[in-house]
Amino acid sequence: MKRRKFIKRGLIAIVGFFIMSNKLIANQIFKSSLFKDGIFHNNFISHNVSSFKKFLQWRKESKKPDPITFPLAKNNPVFLKNNRITPTITWVGHATFLIQIAGLNILTDPHFTERASPFNFAGPSRTTPVGLKIEDLPKIDLIIISHNHYDHLDKQTIQQLIKKQQDNQPLILVPLKLKKLLEKFGAKNVQELGWWDNTILKNIKIHSVPVQHWSKRSFTDTNKSLWCGWVIDAPNYRTFFCGDTGYSKDFGLIQKKFKYMDLSLIPIGAYAPRWFMKYHHCNVEEAIQIHKDIKSKRSIGMHWGTFILTDEPMREPIEKLEQLTKQKNISPEEFTVIQHGRTVKI
Repeated sequence: MKRRKFIKRGLIAIVGFFIMSNKLIANQIFKSSLFKDGIFHNNFISHNVSSFKKFLQWRKESKKPDPITFPLAKNNPVFLKNNRITPTITWVGHATFLIQIAGLNILTDPHFTERASPFNFAGPSRTTPVGLKIEDLPKIDLIIISHNHYDHLDKQTIQQLIKKQQDNQPLILVPLKLKKLLEKFGAKNVQELGWWDNTILKNIKIHSVPVQHWSKRSFTDTNKSLWCGWVIDAPNYRTFFCGDTGYSKDFGLIQKKFKYMDLSLIPIGAYAPRWFMKYHHCNVEEAIQIHKDIKSKRSIGMHWGTFILTDEPMREPIEKLEQLTKQKNISPEEFTVIQHGRTVKI
């Protein structure tokens, strides 16, 4: 009898040890957002790899590509406004998608105005019109914001969306230290999340995950708010919205946490020159590697063909994606791009 009790206690102790060890390992791997000396930091690079001096050098040497207006796909706003059953995704342009999943309407980094800029008279202007007008949107349940750069967080767009749904504002999820800014825009239903945090809306769980980027909206706020990607976990379907990122080991960590993605929205543009953009903007080959790292069943390239932000020709990202996926025996169904405005079933 004593022997049995001894063995039982020994087994309980061993099981407890393994549980605690796994928790400690998980805490080490899935580290929360690093906030130090008043700023946020990336997991795998120094915060000062791209200095203001390098920025000035790039601006001096930069040769902007010729603008291109890409053709718009014809979509069906009536269907989108009434659809609560068929899972779809519509590319509005740049990093803005309308995702319809699990009966919910979700917008990613919504941008519907003419300029990615703090000014309405200067700054990068839209070369291709929005693929879906803001007045043609269905009622939005959720908005996810990846970071505070002007091409991803647009004040006028947020205010228009709030005005459109004054009595029933969508939930807006933002990285840490961005809530106050959204509230200044007039948003009343804002929630901040750090890396690896999550929240639930009806029958979906939304996770904030680390990516390698930075934040800035003025001369004095560099990296004072967080940046992130988002994983939307709906019943039987998992979507990854990458936001902006350089290539890093973060994607291996995301795969460890989630195992796979059904659909990933990955940036393929705004990567040249590499000596300056490398750490914070992936190129096409790195975007394909992200697709592989997170074991994505299907990926759509974004962040191209809308604004001229960097030096590569506007058509180059989609041409390189076609070329490199062929070389790597990746089918167009697995990693592709879609036209501005196109709606596809997922």
